[in-house]
Amino acid sequence: MALLPPEEGWYYKRVAKDEKMWIALALVVCLILFFWMIVWHIYGRQNPSFTTYRTTPQEFNALANAFINKYRTGEMNGIPVVEPPPNSDVFLVAKMWRWEPVLVLKKGQEYRFHISSLDLLHGFSLQPVNMNFMVYPGYDYVLTFKPTSTGEFAIICNEFCGIGHHTMIGKIIVKE
Repeated sequence: MALLPPEEGWYYKRVAKDEKMWIALALVVCLILFFWMIVWHIYGRQNPSFTTYRTTPQEFNALANAFINKYRTGEMNGIPVVEPPPNSDVFLVAKMWRWEPVLVLKKGQEYRFHISSLDLLHGFSLQPVNMNFMVYPGYDYVLTFKPTSTGEFAIICNEFCGIGHHTMIGKIIVKE
């Protein structure tokens, strides 16, 4: 903030040539970066697109439980393990303080993930792939996922959700 107000008629003064050049250069750089962001989103595979639906925690929990009961193959530390077929809908539930279920997926096959929270704001972070999404209660986030390598991957909550936040780690196992 200036100490003194600008002089009368400052708005109508001509802009110097070098100032016009810097304004034009800044505009060109902004436009390049804007269009580069669109190209990077499409071809860079950095931020996958997803669809969002409104739902209730009770409705999503019922869908997730039906999914778990249908494809359940076992249990790991009290959390159900499911092995859905390729090209199917996969339901992943965030709740204090765990991800449910443990998913067993096949490499190179596509799945439609439905992710929602039953209680608080959580963060879905797939490590070491570095996929990050905010997971709100009342919303069903649907994203297409195709594992490209085998192994065990951790799902970490990257939004502080309470005293047990540090224990909120899920698992995805990708097999050949």
